[in-house]
Amino acid sequence: MTDQHVARPRFAVIDIARGMAIIAMVAYHFCWDLSFFRFIAPDVGRDPEWVVIARSILAVFLALVGVGLVLGHGSGIRWHSFWRRWAFVVLGGLAITIGTWLVFPDGFVYFGVLHAIALFSLLGLAFVRAPLWLVIGVAVAVIALPFLYADALFNAKPYSWIGFWQVPPPTNDLVPLFPWFGVVLVGIIAARIVLASSLATKLAAIRPQGRLANTLAFMGRWSLLIYLLHQPILLALVAPAAGLLQPEIAMRQNDFLAACQSTCMAGGTTAPLCTTYCQCGLEGVEQNDLWNAVFTGMVTAQEQTILDASNRQCSALIYPELNATQ
Repeated sequence: MTDQHVARPRFAVIDIARGMAIIAMVAYHFCWDLSFFRFIAPDVGRDPEWVVIARSILAVFLALVGVGLVLGHGSGIRWHSFWRRWAFVVLGGLAITIGTWLVFPDGFVYFGVLHAIALFSLLGLAFVRAPLWLVIGVAVAVIALPFLYADALFNAKPYSWIGFWQVPPPTNDLVPLFPWFGVVLVGIIAARIVLASSLATKLAAIRPQGRLANTLAFMGRWSLLIYLLHQPILLALVAPAAGLLQPEIAMRQNDFLAACQSTCMAGGTTAPLCTTYCQCGLEGVEQNDLWNAVFTGMVTAQEQTILDASNRQCSALIYPELNATQ
């Protein structure tokens, strides 16, 4: 492999696809930030539907990495260009590790998207001109193995980047070698098949038309820079807004009222009466600063006395006849 290569036209459709992928990833991270600061109720990092969304976006992003390797180096590796881009990715990954360690020390990112792209790009070079049957076989093996084998050894952070864990370690982003390098190989396979067909000429002839398409293509060409900068910008906007608006207070109140309403109605009380009862209970919790007791279940004797008195008061509010028996 040398720096000699046959120049290929730039595929605008790939730039547009990258632009769409980076927009999706920015949108997902924005929702993650809103969830973390309690502006929205869903747990974006853990709820199953959000996990599917995140993995789908990641799969597209990594497949495009494979496509880019073939388009850039399939006819001969351009080492100068490769190392320049690779160094940028590595420095970006290092910046993310340092930044997340400072902000989220318990869940800092030590092998996230950019770390994975750096490693996968190096490994992927070996497959841009390898026999296609070999690339397909390796892709199948890399994707399938994590579903067939797991070991507690890989639960530890030093080995978790390989991907055979039983329980994933605590981190805000982890993109392990298995199975995700297999997705890069899928991108390599797809690009090589397309380039060997008449479809390549048709795709190369497509040019962005209109402001939207040109904007997407521009974002696609600068997707790595956007990825590196977008989260600090989002956090710089969302974190101060959270400090000013304190959404966790409203979310905490909503959680309490929803749980109380469900429990109350399960006991046979009508919805309107339960609403009155729960609102009364919320006022008692806030006035007596009992949030920790309510959410942790760690209730002192004094706090239990206060809760019992509040419960009697709120019950009497919806059932006035109880006042006669007190």
